[in-house]
Amino acid sequence: MADNRPSPMEVLRDARDQLAELTGMDTESVSSFERTEDGWSLEVEVLELARVPDTMSLMGSYQVDLDPEGRLTGYRRVRRYERGRADPRPGGR
Repeated sequence: MADNRPSPMEVLRDARDQLAELTGMDTESVSSFERTEDGWSLEVEVLELARVPDTMSLMGSYQVDLDPEGRLTGYRRVRRYERGRADPRPGGR
């Protein structure tokens, strides 16, 4: 029996496309990607609101869950931030 499951790269590309289609927002990058017991889990960075200058644009980080075949089963925004801001480091450094 042949294994017809998609490759990790196919899952990654399809997840970005599915999220963009559902939200109507441009996906920019994937910041985490892992196989889970139920399929796949990704964190995708999305442009939520373009501003000038670009460093002031609002970005969103979305947790995206997919089944083993790469079909999106759910998503949620886990963070919203300005593009030009780095995450604060522990200890305020």
